[in-house]
Order: sequence, then structure tokens, then C-alpha cells
Amino acid sequence: MTSPILEKYQQIPHSPGVYLMKDAKGKTIYVGKAIDLKKRLSSYFIKKNNHDAKTAVLLEMIKDFDIVITSSGHEAFILESNLIKEYNPKYNVILKDGKNYPLLRIDMNEAFPAIQRVRKIKNDKALYFGPYSSSLSMNRTLKQIQKIFKLRKCKNTQFKNRSRPCLNFQIKACLGLCCNDVSPLEYKKQVADAVLFLKGRSHQVVTKLKTRMTDYSLAQKYEKAAQIRDTIFAVENIMERQVVVSPDMKDRDIIAVSSARGRAVITVMIIRSGLLIDTAHYPFDLGFKEPDEIVSAFLEQYYQNTGFLPSFILLNREIENKAFLEQVFTQKKEKKVSIHVPARGEKRRLVEMAQVNALRELEKILQKEEAERAAILMLKELLGMERLPSRIECFDNSNLSGQDPVSSMVVFKDGRPYKEGYRKFIIRDLDFQDDYAYMFQVLSRRFSKDSSEMAYPDLLVVDGGKGQLSMAMAVLKELNIQGRFMTAGLAKKNEAKEEVFDKIYIPGRSNPLNTSQAKKALYLLQQIRDEAHRVAVTFQRNRREKRAGLSAFDTIPGIGPKKKKVLLRHFKGVAGIKAASIDEISALPGMTETLAQALIQTLGRKE
Repeated sequence: MTSPILEKYQQIPHSPGVYLMKDAKGKTIYVGKAIDLKKRLSSYFIKKNNHDAKTAVLLEMIKDFDIVITSSGHEAFILESNLIKEYNPKYNVILKDGKNYPLLRIDMNEAFPAIQRVRKIKNDKALYFGPYSSSLSMNRTLKQIQKIFKLRKCKNTQFKNRSRPCLNFQIKACLGLCCNDVSPLEYKKQVADAVLFLKGRSHQVVTKLKTRMTDYSLAQKYEKAAQIRDTIFAVENIMERQVVVSPDMKDRDIIAVSSARGRAVITVMIIRSGLLIDTAHYPFDLGFKEPDEIVSAFLEQYYQNTGFLPSFILLNREIENKAFLEQVFTQKKEKKVSIHVPARGEKRRLVEMAQVNALRELEKILQKEEAERAAILMLKELLGMERLPSRIECFDNSNLSGQDPVSSMVVFKDGRPYKEGYRKFIIRDLDFQDDYAYMFQVLSRRFSKDSSEMAYPDLLVVDGGKGQLSMAMAVLKELNIQGRFMTAGLAKKNEAKEEVFDKIYIPGRSNPLNTSQAKKALYLLQQIRDEAHRVAVTFQRNRREKRAGLSAFDTIPGIGPKKKKVLLRHFKGVAGIKAASIDEISALPGMTETLAQALIQTLGRKE
């Protein structure tokens, strides 16, 4: 650290507050809070030798810092959150607003509640479950719920306007509420059982179902009793796979962190009524943060976005603001919440179990990163590049018989997709199919921008052989940027010629490169090419469907250009109209209930 920073550090008091790390340009790159600013910043400026190589490099970026002293840890928490929203620092990866994990939502105020997938909790008195570590984990849980309790899957608009049962009813995956006489009371019993199941109260669900099955049997309603019997079997089958890990039958969350080489994994073991119902892993970049900071920030975000708070949270390491978080969580739950680091006994065993799982997940991530780096190194040698291809861009075109032509640009950084860098292009002024013309236009639009506005890649990949590569080189020469980065073309293998691998072409060489000893490099380029193709095809399909939806208006008598404009402006597109109710549509100027019904039915058929 430079002398001015160390002199500034010496003047910091032992007080709660917020600190802002700045780079050479004076830009805020990290915002953090601390109960004791002096103690926290000493971990950056005094104990630098204890940091790993990646963190040490990041610390070299700090050229200045500011502090804001607060009167309490609570004020520091609020100020940190506001400053993160204001500056959007690059290394505050955990607490950014966009970092929202998926949840399940049930609104019990509806007559026939459905389970919805959401990303944010609203103050609407609905029940929320999660957050889940991934959409895959959430969808697996949702599939279990739908299979056991057969709740409705359709959206509210579809449910209100459906005239006959859908396929889900035919395959006995739904009760068919839209067309069958199912009372709201009976349905809400199903929903209540699903809520208990989501809360981990499987034993209570089975007890309730057995009582209900007995009642139906005594009333000689044997068909309904048999349906409940099947539900009991399904719940008990899932319970058999759940492990009893806590004999006191209490609700707990066990949270452990493991870190190495600038990466960290937080593992959450969710225990309900003594049963381990789920284990979730959350990977993070350490950045400027210490592992205890990662845990503290994670707790703030995780329990801000969860619909359920257990009374006991066990950690594998102490955190600075434990007392403050206990206070916040207790206020939210309206019941005492304890955060504890157990030293011995059964609770310590649970924490160690979570830590082993976190370490195992971290090792998998680090091994994957090593494999990605090995592929990049191999690609550098294969192409004869002077520097590592850290940023790779790939372009691909898509059209349907020349209609709605589009192109995609995908970016891979250090061997992984960098979706913030993805771009989509609508091909202009070309109403005929010409892949070369498409590529020329897109590359011209991409590289006509100044390099300060969008960084040049280390490697540009075009989907195709020597022809597409020549076109790309012509564009780069016209823009006077040839030689700024490597360019390669990736062509698919010709199975008729019994070719085994896809072919890589580079400028100045007529034959493809020999990839027999560089399969990892070839597979990396194939992965990038396939991702570019996926993005392009999806974008082209969406544009085609949007155009088909707009043309559907022209088939409805009574809806002309003026009403069409009013509808699109009010509902912000075809998707908004599809999600609207008949009352909402008919309330617009010039619209009637009959026109609204015709519109929804027409758009539904198009879909």
C-alpha cells in the first residue's frame, strides 16, 4: 500500500461505518460496512501477506478510500445498501439488486390459488418459499408438488377463459378446476397440504390426509378415499428419501463457507422438523471480501428474500455483526432468532457436515476453472497467439427463408459465458437470404464502435469455413483494425467425406488446423459456436412470433389500426394483452366485452 493510504488508515477510528474502495480513476469499486472500521480495514492494508494471489491483485487496484462514520451498525447497514445502489460497485457481487434467486409464491386470498415462479418478494400477503439455489432446484420441488397435490398450472387469464380441460387434466396431473365442479374449500385443503409440505411438515401432511381418508371411507366415498391414499403413498415415498439429522425435531438452517484461490462456496442445509429436506450451494467470488464478510452479506440477502425464517441459524465461523442480524431477523419473524457457532455436540456435527459439502462443491468449481484455463492455454498454442484468448466473441446468423434475419454475438471470458457482453442484431435493409451480406453488416456495426466503448476481443470466431472467414477479414481490413486480434472460422465436419472433427480455419492458411492433439481447444470453440447459434435462433423465433401475434389483430372484425395502437400502447405489447383479463381489455376506449373475448381467443389460438 502507498504511504498516503497508510497515513489515512492510521487516522481511522474504532467506530461503526461504511468504507468505499476506489481505483486510480477515482471510481468506487467496492462498498463495505463494519462495526469496527479500524479492525476491518486492517485486514486489507496491514495483513496483506495473508491474502491469496487473486485477492492481492485486486488490492493493488485500490488507490484511495473514503469512510463514512455512523452512530450504529444498523445505520451502517442501511447506508451500505444505499451506496451500493448509487455506485453499483464492480466487486459487490452479492448484494446487487439483480442478484435475486428464484422463489415459489402462493396467494391464499385467491379462490383457486396456483403456485407461481417469482424472483422478488412483494408486500402482498402471499406466501413465499425459497430462495432456491437455481431454477433447476426450484422446478424439481415444483414438479413434486404438482405430481402429489395436482394444483392448477395455468395462468389466471387462461384459467378464466378456458372452455374445456387441458392436457394436464387428461393425464391426471390437475384436478381440472376450470371445467369440473371443484369447490374452493376442497381445493384449498389441497393447497394447505402443499404449503405444509413446502414448509417441511410432511408428517403433519400425512396425519391430516389419513384423517381425511378415514372420513371419506366412513361416508362411503371410496373413490375420493383412494385418491387420498395415493397422495399419502407419494408423500411417504419422498419422506423415505429425507434423512433425520436432528433428533430434537426443530427447524434449523446450517450455513457453512469454504474458500480458496479467490473463490468461495456457501452451503445451506435446510432442516425442518429434524429432517434434512434440501441442501443448496451458492458460489461467489471473494473479491475484496474475507470469508466472514461473505457469510454476513449472504445472510442479509438470503433472509431478506425468503418467506420463512427458522428460529436457529448455525454457522461454521463467527461474523462481525451477529447481534445486529439477530435483531433484524427477530423483528422480521416476530419471534426470537438465534445465530450460533456451535463448539461441540450434535450441532457441531451438523455444521461440520455442511462444511464438508461446501468444500466438496468448491473443489468441483476450482477443478472446472482449471479445466477451462487448460482449454484456453491449448487454444492459444493451437492458433499460435501471442496472448491468452481471455475474451472470445462469436457471431452467428439466423433467418427463415430470408424473413426476419437476425444475428447474435456471444462473449466468453476465461472460458465461461459472459452474458453481460451478449449482443443481438436485427439485419437492416436486406429482404433476401445472403449469409455473407448479413455477416458483413453485423461485423461492420460491431467493430465500427470505438474500442473504449466496447473492448476488442482477443479472438473473433465466425461460424463457417474459409468463405465466412474471408468475409470477416475483409470487414476488419475496411475498418482498419486487422491485426488487432486473432480471427478464426469454425466449420462443421463433412460426414460424407468421413471427417471426424469440426474444422478450424485461420487467415493465411488454406487447410484447416490439425486438432487431433487439441480436442479441449476444439470443444471450447464448439461450445461458443453452439451458444451463438442458440441465441440467434431464439431471437429470430421470438421476432417471428411477435410479428405473427401482431398480424393476428388484422383477422378480428372491429379492431382496426386505432384500436390496435391503443391496445399495444396500454398493455406494452402482445404479451401484455395475452396476460390481461376481459374486463381490463373491455375498459379501454372503443373496446367492448365481445371484442375483448374475440381478441383473447384469437391470440390464444395463435399461441
